[in-house]
Amino acid sequence: MTDFIALPFYDLFHEKGHVPEIRKKLPPLLTDVRRSILEIGAGTGLITTSLADWTPAEIFALEPSTGMRAVLVSRLGARPELLERVTVLPCDALSVALDEPVEAMVMINVMYALEPDYRKRLWPVLAAQLEPGGLLVFTWRDGGAPPARPIKELESRQVGRHTYTVFSEILESDGEVCKARYLYQITQDDKVISEEEIVGHAYRPVWETLKGEMAGAGFVQTEAPEGLLAWRRP
Repeated sequence: MTDFIALPFYDLFHEKGHVPEIRKKLPPLLTDVRRSILEIGAGTGLITTSLADWTPAEIFALEPSTGMRAVLVSRLGARPELLERVTVLPCDALSVALDEPVEAMVMINVMYALEPDYRKRLWPVLAAQLEPGGLLVFTWRDGGAPPARPIKELESRQVGRHTYTVFSEILESDGEVCKARYLYQITQDDKVISEEEIVGHAYRPVWETLKGEMAGAGFVQTEAPEGLLAWRRP
């Protein structure tokens, strides 16, 4: 699995990216959740703390990246009232083993990192950790992988005298998988101070593929806003 976000850029760009939209669309789906939530791919905790604000539930925030977890725990430290409610899990999602099934699972902006074989093995694992009637919600876009394209600037943000810019290109594309290259630059007065390159594969299954996998794991689809898919375990 490839994490395409350089850690110093993570919060800076996500707070202006998908996070505001998720904060609008996700809360109504969690209205009845009172006891427990498993968040898969918690990252630096941008959604984790929002889950705690929206619900009274105990939260299990799963994040395998050491760097991401460090920021997540620091964020929780700034919210002392959450330290007894949020448990940070350092394991991979296939290894998750909770003491009891949860009411809901949330997986935001993670699907792109799931290789097809990994993804197929993941759904039964999640079903086993979800109580009957429990809810699984994740972000998803249809249409397969994007076509190959040259490098272009995606976004730029100013931080003091420095400019943080991210570029990307799609090197190859085939079916649901593409090979992408991301370039993260910090500049001052057009002088490059720092540069980090990340190359890896991303995945976007088409609807028929995903629907078959979910049905095979025993999930039943329920209503959700555009950009989100919601499923119940019968």
